Amino acid sequence: MLPLVHRTRQPQTAEKLQKAEGSPPILLMLHGVGSHEEDLLGLASYLDPRFYVVSVRAPRPYQAGGFSWFDLTWTETGVTGDPQQALESLELLRQFVDGLRQSDPQLALSPLYVMGFSQGAMMSLLLTLRFPPSVQGAVIMSGRWPTGLEVDPSAELGGLPLLVVHGTQDRVLSIAEGREIRRQLQRLPVDLSYSEFEMGHEVSSDSLLRIRDWLTQQLVSIQP
Repeated sequence: MLPLVHRTRQPQTAEKLQKAEGSPPILLMLHGVGSHEEDLLGLASYLDPRFYVVSVRAPRPYQAGGFSWFDLTWTETGVTGDPQQALESLELLRQFVDGLRQSDPQLALSPLYVMGFSQGAMMSLLLTLRFPPSVQGAVIMSGRWPTGLEVDPSAELGGLPLLVVHGTQDRVLSIAEGREIRRQLQRLPVDLSYSEFEMGHEVSSDSLLRIRDWLTQQLVSIQP
């Protein structure tokens, strides 16, 4: 049994995928604090239909409802997260991905892309940069650079494609947080795309179009 509750959406172009070489690409969705696995799944219908979409529920019940990847603490200097809990959730995610591949032979060699929002964006960065061989690309939406995440600039990331999107009007995680993610990633051997949108802490229609197009570009090896 997989260690995390989740929902899936099968590829919507099954016949075409069967004719293509390889396995269907996986898109792993990680929601933000206080949300659940149904949240980002609603975006799946706007994205490339070739993805096998897996939307995962965070493991920790959140005090105000929903779930979180790690607890938050509010102080005079801002909000901080529990780094140990983040690492525990990261290990569950790693086990989940391994178990998902083992559960279906068709997914064993599937390329994996991660898409996370807010706290889920932080977990996406952790999963992608701590276990780079297992992830082929990531979308980081309205996130923050995870506390304690240090990556050697000489790390073998192989030009890993990453898209970071952030709102200039975000009052939860300010645009400065998005720009700090950009600054950190510019030090690393990754293929970074960065976009700012006039939006708050959300996924706007314009940002979703950017995400959709970027993800589709990653699938050039899969013939339509």
